[in-house]
Amino acid sequence: MTSTDGLDRFYSIIPAGGIGSRLWPLSRADAPKFLHDLTGSGSTLLRGTWDRLAPLAGEQRIMVVTGRSHRAAVESQLPALADHNVVLESEPKDSTAAIGLAAAILRRREPDVIVGSFAADHVIADVRGFGRAVKEAIALADAGWIATIGITPTEPAIGFGYIHVGEGLDVAGAPSARRVEAFVEKPDLATAEGYVAGGDHLWNGGMFISRADRLLEQLGETRPELLAGIEELAEAWDTSRRGAVVDAVWPGLEKIAIDYTVAEPAAAAGRLAVVPGDFDWDDVGDFASIAKLHAGGRKSDLAILGENARVLADASSGIVVGHSGRLISLIGVNDIIVVDTPDALLVTTTANAQRVKSVVDALKLSGRSDVL
Repeated sequence: MTSTDGLDRFYSIIPAGGIGSRLWPLSRADAPKFLHDLTGSGSTLLRGTWDRLAPLAGEQRIMVVTGRSHRAAVESQLPALADHNVVLESEPKDSTAAIGLAAAILRRREPDVIVGSFAADHVIADVRGFGRAVKEAIALADAGWIATIGITPTEPAIGFGYIHVGEGLDVAGAPSARRVEAFVEKPDLATAEGYVAGGDHLWNGGMFISRADRLLEQLGETRPELLAGIEELAEAWDTSRRGAVVDAVWPGLEKIAIDYTVAEPAAAAGRLAVVPGDFDWDDVGDFASIAKLHAGGRKSDLAILGENARVLADASSGIVVGHSGRLISLIGVNDIIVVDTPDALLVTTTANAQRVKSVVDALKLSGRSDVL
C-alpha cells in the first residue's frame, strides 16, 4: 500500500473499557478483561491488540481510551503509549462517546486523519491476515466510505451480531470490499444456521475504519446532541480547560454503542462497506470461548489458567481458572467451568457460560459491589 491511499494518515484507536461481566469473577471493575492474559501467550489482550496495530499505524499513532482508574495499568502494559494519546473517561459511556471523542480530538490535530477503532479485548492470531483486511478498509475510508471488517463465520454462533453483505465494490486497494445491506442483532440458532449456509452474512467484529470527519458527520445526523458534547470536549482537550470541561460535559453524554449511532444508520444510508476477514477471531466473550481457545478443538481437554492454579483432574474437560492457591480436584465432569478467586467461586458449564452475566446483574441489585 502506498502513501497515496491513506495508510500514512491512519491512526488507531483502542477503546479499553468494560469489565467483561461474562468473565466474572476473573474480570472485575479494577481488573477488567483486557488486562488479563486469557490465551496463555504471556501477553494481556490489550498488549496483543497493540502489537497487531503498531506495524500498521506506528506506536506514536495509537490512541487508547480507558477509565481513569485503569491509567496506571494501561501505561504499564504499553510503555510506548504517548501521553497525549491517552484519553481518560471519568465514567463509562459506551463506545460512541469513547470512539467519537478520540476521532474528534484527532481530527483537530490532523484534519484529514483516517481513524480505525479496534477493541482491546479480542484475540486475533493471524496478524498478517488482519493487516491485509485493515489496509483494504483504510483504502475504503480514503475513498469516502465508512468501513468495517466482518469475520467469516466458522459456525452458526448466536452470541455475535451479523452483517448482511451485498454487492461488491470497485474501490482501488480494496478488492474484496462489499456493500453492507444491514446489521443484524444476535439471532436464534435456526436463523444463524441460515446465515452461515447462505454465505452472505459475516460476524460483526466491532472494527470501524473511517475518515474522522465522515464518522463524526454520520454521528451528527443520528445524535446531534451527543456530537455537540463530544465536540465541546475535543475543542478543550489540548488546552488547560480540559479538566473543567470534562467534569461539566462528560456525565451528560448519552451512553450508547457506536453500532446504533454510526454503523447501522450508515448502512441504511448506503455509506457502509465491509471487508471480509478470513482470519481467526474471537471476542473472548465468555469462559466457553476461553476453553475453546485453549482446547484447539479437542473437547476432551481441560484448560488450566492462573499462576497459582493447583488442579488434579481425572476424565474431565472444560476450563479451570485458579487464583486462590487452593487445590481443585475434578473427577468425571465434562465441559465444566471453575473460576476460583480469593473472594468468589464460580462453577458452571460451557453451555451456560453466557448466563454468568446474570450473576453479575444480581450482585449489583443486591448491593454486593465488594465482589464486583
